[in-house]
Amino acid sequence: MLIYDALKKDHESVRQHLNELIMLSEGDENRRHTLIQQIRDELVPHSRAEESVFYNSLRAIDAAKDIVMHGYQEHMEAEALLRTLQAKDKIDADWKATAQKLKKALEHHIQEEEGKIFTVARQLFTDDEARMMAEAFEQLKPEVKEEGFLRTTLDMVANLMPPRFAASVRTFGLNPDAGASKH
Repeated sequence: MLIYDALKKDHESVRQHLNELIMLSEGDENRRHTLIQQIRDELVPHSRAEESVFYNSLRAIDAAKDIVMHGYQEHMEAEALLRTLQAKDKIDADWKATAQKLKKALEHHIQEEEGKIFTVARQLFTDDEARMMAEAFEQLKPEVKEEGFLRTTLDMVANLMPPRFAASVRTFGLNPDAGASKH
């Protein structure tokens, strides 16, 4: 499987969960909670693994840097909407409108990614490279799924940084004392 196919598969799964959530009746709280958790469990690991494996590979090539940075921005926007949706779900307040905003944002992102970004990537990577990326992407997702909010947020920040700084952010996230001076 190529990275493009792996990403498309995840895109379709999140779309299905969001469509079901939006069509859900207001009174079906248990199903709503389950769907929102499933969306989180698919969207966040997908985003972090995609950034780490696919976007960072593209970003290393100057010709693709701008288009990928826009993708990172859209990931941040989608995650902000997801966090808002999770909060609104807890207090049962206007969650459906937020779910619709998230769906719209993700549809836009997916369209651009499967169009513009995939087109650029296919010109830059061989099928063997795209296969290796798919394997790395699939291996990373389960690890990210187990991480909490703070860890996945640090990973997002690290993915945005130049590679020479990313490792120190990840290390700091694992060991908060790493950045403290010792007297």
